[in-house]
Amino acid sequence: MTSQQDTIAADTDGFDEKKSGGDFGRADHAGRRGGGGRHNRPKRDKRDVHGWVILDKPVGMTSTHAVAVVKRLFSAKRAGHAGTLDPLASGGLPVAMGEATKTVPFVMDGRKRYRFTVRWGEERDTDDSEGRVVATSDDRPTTEAILALLPRFKGTIEQVPPRYSAIKIQGERAYDLARDGEVVELQPRPVQIYELVLTEQPDKDHAVFEAECGKGTYVRSLARDMGRLLGTYGHVSALRRTACGPFDERDMIPLEELEAVCHRAAPSGPASYVVPLLKLQRAASLAPPLRGSAYRLSCETLTGNTAQHSKMFTLLAADMN
Repeated sequence: MTSQQDTIAADTDGFDEKKSGGDFGRADHAGRRGGGGRHNRPKRDKRDVHGWVILDKPVGMTSTHAVAVVKRLFSAKRAGHAGTLDPLASGGLPVAMGEATKTVPFVMDGRKRYRFTVRWGEERDTDDSEGRVVATSDDRPTTEAILALLPRFKGTIEQVPPRYSAIKIQGERAYDLARDGEVVELQPRPVQIYELVLTEQPDKDHAVFEAECGKGTYVRSLARDMGRLLGTYGHVSALRRTACGPFDERDMIPLEELEAVCHRAAPSGPASYVVPLLKLQRAASLAPPLRGSAYRLSCETLTGNTAQHSKMFTLLAADMN
């Protein structure tokens, strides 16, 4: 049996990226097959790109892979994200580039909002639908029982993280130990739940919730613990992050849209990355300012002509030459 250390390597809200290495590796190698491989493409120079892109991450993509894609699209020298989303989850993945990476801790420390579906009657070893079923029940909670339980999950609560989580135990990730068959003993830790509401019950097996929580909260643990206290079992079958720090769904841009914008802009040079997306202007205004610098993200930074592009903004700032 292994005991838990008090260190967490990264933001653990919602889900952890349990398969990041494999997915990222496949993406990296995908272009090496056949005549269209990456070695046959002209190498693009890396640029000093500074700013935030709030990616609406699709289901099936790891956060690591998503950052790599954004970094490649902008040919950015540096990029990182402000809070992991598992492949099963969709929604807001704030990606910082260049000098904006210095503000990542401020976003990670902010509140997060999630919309998630709990599947009753099954508990899984990962506390999500990707795991192995470890317990079942034929009982299903009533609406009244669910509503009566919710106040117990508001405020500061003690929460045991999932066995498959990024928490480090004697220098190793909990999910690595769990995959190796070790019994992982994780201690409860205080987390903050600001809001937890039942929004929908599509059928007796499922319930949809919205939650606003602080850093370190596991939505998977919420589903597991609610299921147990309701006399049944539960796991997360769907999850979407609707807000992360100052950013919400109004700031998100789908991957396909971002790829289309960047591919159209690439032949025309850096100035063409200024795109008519007002939600990006809003995201830029919400981003934490860099200490001692004017962190204004606008087309003037890129083109020097605000009159011509008065409503065209992007999350690129500073020098892109």
